[in-house]
Amino acid sequence: MCRPSGSRLGLRDLSCLRLGKVRVSSGQLELPVLAPAPKQLDVLDQRARGTTFLELSPRSVLNSAASTRMGFWSVNPYVGCEFGCTYCYARDTHRYAVERASAASGAVSDDGVAGLPPWLAFERRILVKTTAPEVLARTLDPARLNGQSLVIGTATDPYQPAERQFGITRRLLEVLLRFRDLSIGIITKSPLIARDASLLAALSQRHEVTINLSVATADRVLARRLEPRSPVPEARLRALGRLSAAGVYGGLLIAPIVPGITDDRPGLGRLMAAGREVGARYVVGSALRLGPAARRRFLPHLEREFPELAERYRRHYASGEGVSAAYQAALTRRLRSLQEEHGYPLDEGSRRRRQLEGAAPPLGATLQQPLLL
Repeated sequence: MCRPSGSRLGLRDLSCLRLGKVRVSSGQLELPVLAPAPKQLDVLDQRARGTTFLELSPRSVLNSAASTRMGFWSVNPYVGCEFGCTYCYARDTHRYAVERASAASGAVSDDGVAGLPPWLAFERRILVKTTAPEVLARTLDPARLNGQSLVIGTATDPYQPAERQFGITRRLLEVLLRFRDLSIGIITKSPLIARDASLLAALSQRHEVTINLSVATADRVLARRLEPRSPVPEARLRALGRLSAAGVYGGLLIAPIVPGITDDRPGLGRLMAAGREVGARYVVGSALRLGPAARRRFLPHLEREFPELAERYRRHYASGEGVSAAYQAALTRRLRSLQEEHGYPLDEGSRRRRQLEGAAPPLGATLQQPLLL
């Protein structure tokens, strides 16, 4: 700051005072603090199928446990996901990031990107954090993690199709090779993760690495009805097998478990059996959550594919995102019974669930609904 020329107040001349960097923090997941933005977000690439990739330049890529109210730190190399699973809760995080980018650059509207509604922008306008590896290398201080895990892919899939082109996730892992003794988790439903089997094996020599391979059902026909653009279950399971063979520790994340559709005992049992065949070390199951943006995508899809359940879903998810305490308790009993039946260690499944959920509130804390089993 400088005193204006031509003092009118008779004050002594003041020397210029240069303000340093101002650090801004956000309590919202996936609200990156952006560097000074240009007039518009740069387009990195476009696909004939309608997907556009936009460059996002964050100053920070680490979401702290305190800011997300979870028991771990997280990194998400992409915001939005081409898989576009009908039930995905992360549509809301994409909306938050778009609103923040809009405020910073004026490039996008509050209704989405380029006029798309938020639920569709999530899968058609992918924000790519091109500088995420360099930012992580500059800002990661293991002491700040205070023994908590660092989880990659908590909001959108770090191995979605964009990763083949941009390679952000692989570069993040290469940065983590410079450190030691971290607890690192990865959540993905993509077999592309097997591409990095050697790198993940090397990381496992320096850190505790856990791969949470997300599969909602072993039935490929049913999977197509829920997540039309996601890799088939068999491909994901083969990838988990390749990682296991390389000495990388991993397990099944059965998520989401969709009430009345994928929560039946035979179906869950087949998936657990398939996981054991490829070397899954544990199972974690998580019931469906429907936030506002996800609800606007999933409920119309449910009306088309599972019309007999549509009205029950609209009623039971009308006032909250989660399932009831009664449903969660029944589902937990079913999962534990099947884990024992298929030889999965219950204590390890519980430990991994705590690692992924941290201090999150119980899933049934806000909603009461009858069982949909």
